[in-house]
Amino acid sequence: MTTVAILGTFDTKGPEYLWLAQRLEHLGVDVVRIDTGAFSDVEWADVSSTEVLHAAGVDPATLRQRRDRGEMMTAMGRGAAQIVRRLADRGQIHGLLSIGGSGGSSLAATAMQALPIGFPKLLVSTMASGDVQPYVGEVDATLMYSVVDVAGINRISQMVFDNAAAAIAGMAKAQAEREATPVEATKPLIGMTMFGVTTPVCDEARQRLTELGYEVLVFHATGTGGRAMEKLIESGLLSGVCDITTTELADDLVGGVLTAGPHRGEMAAKTGLPQVVSVGALDMVNFGPMDTVPAQFRARNLFVHNPTVTLMRTTADEMAELGQRLAAKLADAPGPTAIFLPLGGVSAIDTPGQPFWDPTADRALFAALRDGLAGSDVDIHEVDEPINADGVGRAMADTLHRLITATQPRT
Repeated sequence: MTTVAILGTFDTKGPEYLWLAQRLEHLGVDVVRIDTGAFSDVEWADVSSTEVLHAAGVDPATLRQRRDRGEMMTAMGRGAAQIVRRLADRGQIHGLLSIGGSGGSSLAATAMQALPIGFPKLLVSTMASGDVQPYVGEVDATLMYSVVDVAGINRISQMVFDNAAAAIAGMAKAQAEREATPVEATKPLIGMTMFGVTTPVCDEARQRLTELGYEVLVFHATGTGGRAMEKLIESGLLSGVCDITTTELADDLVGGVLTAGPHRGEMAAKTGLPQVVSVGALDMVNFGPMDTVPAQFRARNLFVHNPTVTLMRTTADEMAELGQRLAAKLADAPGPTAIFLPLGGVSAIDTPGQPFWDPTADRALFAALRDGLAGSDVDIHEVDEPINADGVGRAMADTLHRLITATQPRT
């Protein structure tokens, strides 16, 4: 039987969740009710709030006695994540639905981000019309704006909740079918990072990897894209990584808007996954429209990529630091690793005559990488061409194929 978990604070949103449960059952799915209310003890919960706190590894009585809302929300989110992941792994649920305001949405998001990509997850939230990144994270969560506050069943909320119930019921039924008749994976998966200014090299590498029998997943290196690829690496679904576009490291260093955080580029090394890495678009830091560029950067080399994106050229000192950071991430990788250094420029606008052409800065990057990787097992491939030159992407793909096949047991 297809089953949907509903998760939320049943002490404050009880009537709304009871309505959703009844609607889901009317649509032909079973329901598991998970209560995350701080002091809730409703009898109709299948998983009580006390059980959620136990799953988080805390003592419910002690935590409730402290009455620290922030601590309680954090523990509830952690426990809920453990419970829904366990239920999903066992095939006991096929979808997750939650409704709430800012606090409830934050708690539900913690649980949703613990679920694998592809597993249905739907959040009806008062926060869904603003910045939704904290709620989506790196997973394929579906957000629906509640329009009115989650405060009772009225003419508007009933329509919204009804759509949500129908949506998660349909997605859950599809998930149950997939689990019953899983599609046999015939091609190994490769993760690849791409930016507009590295598109030619990525397209060439992707085409070559496809010819070699791989299925290539391309991630836009926009911060969220890099984090999504790291999460997929952690899931164990990838056979290799072609991390051509490491530009998110520059945003993390300098303060751009597309950072993927300080741990970007570490998961493949941590897991020992075969990887080919390059320095695509490390010549730039990303900001929004020109008037959003911080005042301290206004005198720098800026380039309007489009009306909503302004790029800033990284300096020689910044490039040297980026080289050191990237080398540190790769040097001790237990898995087979290679890096490509395109000496003729690291992006489409870092070539002679283009606005970000700065060979001095590029040399600082390359020198730091050579020094940081000296004595390591990382293969360094230096190419006397720009990154987008013909043949560079093909060489990266062939190298990754060689690293992958060399790690496979012989039959």
